[in-house]
Amino acid sequence: MTRIPDDDRDIMEKAIYLPMVLIILNRDLAVVETSPFKLKKPYLNLIEETMKEIQRELAVVKQYMKKNKLQVVETKRDDAFTMYMFIYKGYEENHNYFNPRIRNKVQELLEVYLLKKHLSRS
Repeated sequence: MTRIPDDDRDIMEKAIYLPMVLIILNRDLAVVETSPFKLKKPYLNLIEETMKEIQRELAVVKQYMKKNKLQVVETKRDDAFTMYMFIYKGYEENHNYFNPRIRNKVQELLEVYLLKKHLSRS
């Protein structure tokens, strides 16, 4: 049983997922820049603005974690699972994540952020 409240665990998981979303967006940005799109600017702007929003949110997450003495450390990775140690106010807990679940969650977050950008312009 975990000692970490759901809200804090969600914040700690964001510290795992958001950097991954940024890595993907960075790669996509490079692909769009070198692609033969006729009009690249709208795609580049969408990706860059989405990255800025995620970076702002990640800064808030990191600030909250520092203030509340929370840490996330990747301890082990193999083909199927990634293990993280969650340090919560001095307590250590190991959490095992199925890699396809991580990928699906990152994809879900990517869709949320891109759609939020798209829908906010409507």
